Amino acid sequence: MELETALEAVRGRGGAEGLERVLGRYNEKKLCEGILNILEKDTHTSCQVACLEALRILSRDKKVLVPVTTKENMQILMRLAKLDMTEDSLEDVSNFPVIVEALKCLCNIVFNSAIAQKLSLELNLAAMLCNLLKKCKDQQFVDDIKCFDLRLLFLLSLLHTDIRSQLHHELQGLQVLTQALESSFSIRWTDKYKAAEEHDGSPLSLQETDCAIEALKALFNVTLDSWNVHSENESHQFRYMAAILRHCLLTVGPTEDKTEELHSNAINLLSNIPVSCLDVLINPSTQEETVLKYNGMNMNAIQVLLDFMEKRIDKGSSYREGLTPVLSLLTECCRAHRNIRKFIKAQVLPPLRDVSNRPEVGTTVRNKLVRLMTHVDLGVKQIAAEFLFVLCKERVDNLLKYTGYGNAAGLLAARGLLAGGRGDHWYSDDEDTDTEEYKSAKPNINLITGHVEEPMPNPMDEMTEEQKEYEAMKLVNMFDKLSRDEVIKPMGVRPDGTMTPLEETICQYQTNEQDSSDSD
Repeated sequence: MELETALEAVRGRGGAEGLERVLGRYNEKKLCEGILNILEKDTHTSCQVACLEALRILSRDKKVLVPVTTKENMQILMRLAKLDMTEDSLEDVSNFPVIVEALKCLCNIVFNSAIAQKLSLELNLAAMLCNLLKKCKDQQFVDDIKCFDLRLLFLLSLLHTDIRSQLHHELQGLQVLTQALESSFSIRWTDKYKAAEEHDGSPLSLQETDCAIEALKALFNVTLDSWNVHSENESHQFRYMAAILRHCLLTVGPTEDKTEELHSNAINLLSNIPVSCLDVLINPSTQEETVLKYNGMNMNAIQVLLDFMEKRIDKGSSYREGLTPVLSLLTECCRAHRNIRKFIKAQVLPPLRDVSNRPEVGTTVRNKLVRLMTHVDLGVKQIAAEFLFVLCKERVDNLLKYTGYGNAAGLLAARGLLAGGRGDHWYSDDEDTDTEEYKSAKPNINLITGHVEEPMPNPMDEMTEEQKEYEAMKLVNMFDKLSRDEVIKPMGVRPDGTMTPLEETICQYQTNEQDSSDSD
């Protein structure tokens, strides 16, 4: 079929540009076939590397992958990547460049071809990758092999749900990938789920950082839907993983950007771990550690999360992808772990003293989060409001103190709490203490804006009763017109705190009045 199309173009039926395009595509496909024919034979290493490098470049184009995505050709690449070998270790160092290039080719092919993704399941590629990963564990000079092995596992688990399930339930993928992640760090365990903190430790190398990031991404896919822990073994596995991730948060990469990427992927994975297993993030601190402490607990990792959150807020863009994962994680940690909530509240919502400015005005973390409560992105403003609400132990009066009613109205309407009250979760009964400055200013605080406003003259003071009545009717008529034109819809609040059209509220009020008079 490709030959016929090329011949038609040569006969001049497609124009000069069409001829160039069709012949180029035909030549690329024939080149792929020729490269694979060479790779099928036993040739020397330098020739194999050159062929694989050319194939890797060609495999970026989805339209030239047809000759590559056959079972036989996939097996050729798998053989070159040592995915079908039965030896116990990787001993021939001279073959490492071939293995790396073959894995790179497989990454491109699997990413760009749905046929290759289906063949991967048929050829049991994930199992072979896990086997190769185990062989990399105690070998030197195999960081590149490990990195692209992990990247291919990430792609397979991302693009094929059956492979994701196979990794989790059949191939011990959780354990294999966790060990691969741990091997990227020089972790010295001092206790169960507790690693020593190297305060003067050197940054990770670029290769170590890349391997850790690929392992984190693959683990994220495999741990999707892992909210419920059903066995003691699963609980141990997730706590062990959380302990490694805590060490990861306290580790830096070779550059600031790489450190941020490493921490971002660690946070994504922490979001998949059952929240009951995240208590290992705040191990008890010891005397010799120089740490942030709260109630005797080591809060270094939590401080890293807070700093990461503020940095993402300050970026001012891509909030949904960059900010919501860390906000969601902190919210769940605060909801489940009292010490984490109290430490974060002391950082984010310290006792109020100066209430002369609106809550959203300023440079503190509280100011930045309150601004997000009215963000145009619904998901962003919901999670920012939820985070602050949880810090306030889901008490409406406490939240309004820090945010003002105007900023909190969206959350309260969504939760059916416009009439006040508290959320569904139980929190400790310890009371927040107000400062003397706040107590003295409280009577003058505008509940809507959340700050003390300068006294304003009342424009109605100098009006006659007739003028007041005229202005009132004018306002009523304006609202009536907006309502009839369906520009606005008047709403009322039910007794349960949820909003409803005003007509229903009035009818319910009249019904309640009628029932009350009947009972009298």
